[in-house]
Amino acid sequence: MTADAPFEIFLIAPPGLETPLCQEARAAGFANPWQVPGGVAFEGTWQDVYRANLYLRGATRVLARIGSFRAFHLAQLDKRARKFPWGEVLRPDVPVRVEVVTNRKSKIYHAGAATQRIETAITEELGAPIAGEEDQAEPVTVKVRIDDNTCIFSVDTSGEGLHKRGHKVAVGKAPMRETLAALMLRACGYDGQEPVLDPMCGSGTFVIEAAEIARGLAPGRGRPFAFERLANFDADVWQALKAQLPAPLHSELRHHGSDRNAGAVEMATQNAERAGVSDLCRFGHAAVSDLERPEGPAGLVIVNPPYGARIGNKKQLYAVYGALGEVLKTRFSGWRVGLVTSDTQLARATGLPFLPLGAPIAHGGLKVRLFRTDPLP
Repeated sequence: MTADAPFEIFLIAPPGLETPLCQEARAAGFANPWQVPGGVAFEGTWQDVYRANLYLRGATRVLARIGSFRAFHLAQLDKRARKFPWGEVLRPDVPVRVEVVTNRKSKIYHAGAATQRIETAITEELGAPIAGEEDQAEPVTVKVRIDDNTCIFSVDTSGEGLHKRGHKVAVGKAPMRETLAALMLRACGYDGQEPVLDPMCGSGTFVIEAAEIARGLAPGRGRPFAFERLANFDADVWQALKAQLPAPLHSELRHHGSDRNAGAVEMATQNAERAGVSDLCRFGHAAVSDLERPEGPAGLVIVNPPYGARIGNKKQLYAVYGALGEVLKTRFSGWRVGLVTSDTQLARATGLPFLPLGAPIAHGGLKVRLFRTDPLP
């Protein structure tokens, strides 16, 4: 694979949020992205891989397709895997992990045996070690799809999941991942030009993500990536990309988070400081019933309350949702609302005028939905 030859790049999305990720990829200038279940694909170069990891807020991971071949049985898989040009992308001194992520409509039906053949080919032909549990070095992961007797190989260019921005050290129970929060903010129409308020802010993910967007900060600005450990990594191109990061935008907006848990407020405050947006965030200790409308323009209230299956007793939660709805209806005229819950009955307990629902979203082993409103009367 040459540096400037286009290939397929795949952005993994939380299932149910492919549409806002596709919108984000298009807005970031990636050419003709298209949605598929579980993500977004587009044709690009290795520089686009670097840029996607650096700039995209909603992608879970960025995969680069490095090649494919047909194989109808394990002996053929073994032979062709040995001839595959692993050395164009993988380094012999970096441990490799092989994961067969899909295996359907194929005569090679045993994923474990397929994994073993590919690992052996990489070890014996390239010399790269296969990552073990005891390895200290961070491995590079090769993901394999075997579909209709075609083996399709991709390398995970991100390494740790892209929700790990590098600044959220403190988290509470059932934290919202940054990537998920970014896509939900986009799905609610947030573009950095209005205040955001989260009345159950936990470790502050929604508020901090909103402040970073308002400031124009690249989410990958402070962390390493797996592509830096690939054979074809171009350090000069990567340094030039980072040198082109835009200067932080000036913003007069303030984003607000509150929580009845004083420890959560302290965590959120520390996380905002590490992210470099503490001047744009205001965190306070308050119950939902004490929530006050901030001074200034209307914006977006977005909240991820407990929903029974996750934290808290469902019967007790009806009163919490009811109180939240009452406060928003009486004090937040002109504000839009985004509410994340797995339980439609709890959402209805708010009495808020929700818009038609979108697709279910995978979150923490549950299927949740994003309930949205137009500006409240």
